[in-house]
Order: sequence, then structure tokens, then C-alpha cells
Amino acid sequence: MAQPTIELIDALRLTAKNLSNGAYHSWGHHGACNCGNLVQSVTKFTKDEILEYAHDGAGEWTELAIDFCPITNAPLALIFHKLEEIGLTPTDIHHIEYLSDNEVLNNLPGGKRWLKRNIKEDAVVYFETFANVLEDKLLQGIKIDMGDIWQKSKVARKRENFPVEIC
Repeated sequence: MAQPTIELIDALRLTAKNLSNGAYHSWGHHGACNCGNLVQSVTKFTKDEILEYAHDGAGEWTELAIDFCPITNAPLALIFHKLEEIGLTPTDIHHIEYLSDNEVLNNLPGGKRWLKRNIKEDAVVYFETFANVLEDKLLQGIKIDMGDIWQKSKVARKRENFPVEIC
């Protein structure tokens, strides 16, 4: 599963929003498929620019994610670098393209079901659910030390009772 980062969560939600608001979606188009739409959100490249870059490589996003060389394959390497930078792995890219990560599917509203990779509405619910799963993981990783908070609030209250004038 991807690293839960704010950037990735935001990109997933933006992609779902864009698709819901009418963004072009075509599973057979590198720039407008599930990954293509996410790449648009992450990089601000157009679907046509992404298509051009992807055609320099061989195959679908799942193959491109496995085969790319970060040293020689720019700007496609730039795209994969951006996806990795926000927390995705090649396996995640495969799951996004096929809407297939079990953890995401297990958390779908209404329960687990199989989604169709070429149905825009399925892509939207997958992106939204993926963002929710990652957000839950991110929040679980936040530890709050109530003792520290209590101690700092006591110090703040003492300062209020004895204000110091700064010249």
C-alpha cells in the first residue's frame, strides 16, 4: 500500500473531483485512463502531453511503471518520480489502473465489490476510498502526548498571570 502522504491524499481527491466534474476518462488512453487522470492532478500535464510521453515507453501504465529507467527515460521518468515522491510504488500504479487493491476494495462504501477499470464512476469511488484509507492511516500515525499538552497549557496559564512587558 502507498505511503500515506497529504500530497497523495489531495491528488486522489482532486482526481475524483475532476472525474466527477466531467474530466475526460478513457481507459485505453494513457493520458485519460485512471493513472493518466491521476498524473494530470499530480503534474499538471495535459492528457495529450501524458499520451506523448507514455508513447515513448512500451505498453500500459502497469508495464511502464515496472520498466521505466529513471536515468534515461525523461520526461516519463519525471512522471514516475512525481508519483513516487507523493508516496506511490509501481504496484500502487498497477492497482490504480485496474482498481484492484484489496485494502481499498474492502473499504468501499457499501462493502467489498469488484470495480470495472473502464467505468468512470468506479474510478471516482476508488480514488475517494483510496484517499480515505490513506487518511485513516495517516491519522493513526499521529501520536498526541496529552501530558506534554497539559504541561504546556499550565506554563501558558502562568505566563498570563505574570505578563512580561517587552520594550
